[in-house]
Amino acid sequence: MFYETEKNDHGLPHNPFKAIVSPRPIGWISSLDKEGRANLAPYSFFNAVCDTPPIVMFSSSGYKDSVANIDATGEFVCNMASLDLKDAMNQTSAAVSHDISEFDLSGLEMAASRLVKAPRVARAVTALECKHLQTLRLKTVEGNDTDNYVVFGQVVGVHIDDAMIVDGMLDVTLFKPLSRLGYKDYAAVTEVFQMGRPKV
Repeated sequence: MFYETEKNDHGLPHNPFKAIVSPRPIGWISSLDKEGRANLAPYSFFNAVCDTPPIVMFSSSGYKDSVANIDATGEFVCNMASLDLKDAMNQTSAAVSHDISEFDLSGLEMAASRLVKAPRVARAVTALECKHLQTLRLKTVEGNDTDNYVVFGQVVGVHIDDAMIVDGMLDVTLFKPLSRLGYKDYAAVTEVFQMGRPKV
């Protein structure tokens, strides 16, 4: 099949785009507003974009609290959403008013960060402390503004639960990171395989 995205004429009951671009790691972003109130929200459009320096990004549909907080304070933390935290992560995706902390809503405990003021999820096995680099409002091919915002942050500190390190390497099969698929589907990494880069 083929369809044009502007017409969205695929004939399917649901748009398949997000199911095609999958799996996507989940950026579980914690931040503080200017008054010091904590916010925690998962973003399925998230990834690392380079490693020297280490930079991550997440994209928000709408100028939501996470984006506003980061623009105002210049800091955030990306916490690992693992299989055992799936229900708590999902709880933090609820659309609630700005004055309600998703930490309280989900029953998750906060832990202090080292280099940023934003808290991290205490039970998350990894967390990336980030300094804000820039926020981009995305445009269409016609040059029109969309209601989508991409936030870039440089990772300045990394937390890793020592129990997740096996033979000097982080073993993702121990904590089973969650990923977002299409529709209401999620997946967890439970096995890995290795391939070396070919020599020519």
